[in-house]
Amino acid sequence: MISLEKLIRVFNENFNDILSGLITTLLLAVIGTVVGLILGIFLAYGKNIKVKESDNKFIKVLKIFGLYFCKIYSTVLRGTPMMVQALIFKYACQGIGLYWEMVTFPAEISNVINGWLCAGLIVITLNTTAYMGEIIQSGLNGVDAGQTEGALSLGMSKGQASLLIILPQAIRNALPTIGNELIVNIKDSSVLNIIAVAELFYRFKDIATTNYAFLECYLLIAAIYLVLTIIASIAIKLIEKKLDGNKIFTNVFAKKEEF
Repeated sequence: MISLEKLIRVFNENFNDILSGLITTLLLAVIGTVVGLILGIFLAYGKNIKVKESDNKFIKVLKIFGLYFCKIYSTVLRGTPMMVQALIFKYACQGIGLYWEMVTFPAEISNVINGWLCAGLIVITLNTTAYMGEIIQSGLNGVDAGQTEGALSLGMSKGQASLLIILPQAIRNALPTIGNELIVNIKDSSVLNIIAVAELFYRFKDIATTNYAFLECYLLIAAIYLVLTIIASIAIKLIEKKLDGNKIFTNVFAKKEEF
């Protein structure tokens, strides 16, 4: 049976630990998503590299290397579980003498920010980058080719057209999927407890064991994750509405229909 009194007592007695775990989870999800998006943009462009016959041998080698690196990176990171990636990262670091538990921060913030958090941020960012690369690439491919032609006709270079016209529209088109990736990261950050990242699930697992309140703790953490994902969904919807009113994120060179 669920004891409401026990649940409230456990929550009150362990509030600081729960808050610490919540902050860690949000840091992992938000930073991992934002940095992953930035790196994913580079990954998407890397996967779209075109090797031209006019390129000299050195440029061709660089382009081919970059193209295949991006494709292999995306395939491997999307094709393996993040939990496994975290363990590989942990033991690979130990193999070169890097022990994340030895990385220290000032005592005032060490309860949240520590070496394992840094390790977790690296893992979740690298994983998110692979997915963001696919998302942005789909967004880029979804922008009408006439947008580039219109930008070039106004005297823009291909780089300017891509950065100022195509990319903003690609991000807008992909925003719902980007938001979904944030929600996934909020939930999937829980797997990082496998390498001792003290996020929300890690904290509740300790609290449940200490207080012998497993059902109460897991119901409470489920409710917290649900609230976080609902808030994230609402925030993404509000951002979408905001961007819909921004000309930069709409079809700048919309074609007129011909009859």
